[in-house]
Amino acid sequence: MENGKTTIKTFKDLHVYQNLYKAMLIVLTKIIPTLPKEERYDLVDQMRRACKAGPALIAEGFAKRYQKKNWEKYINDTIGESNEMIHHLSICLDVYFRYIDSTTCNEAINLYNIVCKQLTSLKNSWKNYHEND
Repeated sequence: MENGKTTIKTFKDLHVYQNLYKAMLIVLTKIIPTLPKEERYDLVDQMRRACKAGPALIAEGFAKRYQKKNWEKYINDTIGESNEMIHHLSICLDVYFRYIDSTTCNEAINLYNIVCKQLTSLKNSWKNYHEND
């Protein structure tokens, strides 16, 4: 540990991955099961894919972290998936408010907002840190 920062050895050490994984668990275990059956093949399927995609993209992209353009693409794609989840969760709040717990839904939205900021920061700091690589 140097300057109060932890060493990043695997993708699981990234706080952004940890937040994405936490948000995924909230969506899969607390939000999706409460949605009405008519959304089973539409919104629910989209939410399942999008919430799983974020942590998976970071896990996959971490292997290419020294390839600046590849790593940046994974980060940008993860921002896109996070924005998609904010959109889907907003639909849950506005349309399916009778089915879902709004506090839990807002918690997930807040996590995805934090993730977007973390990803932007990660992209910028990684770029600067590995500029000479």
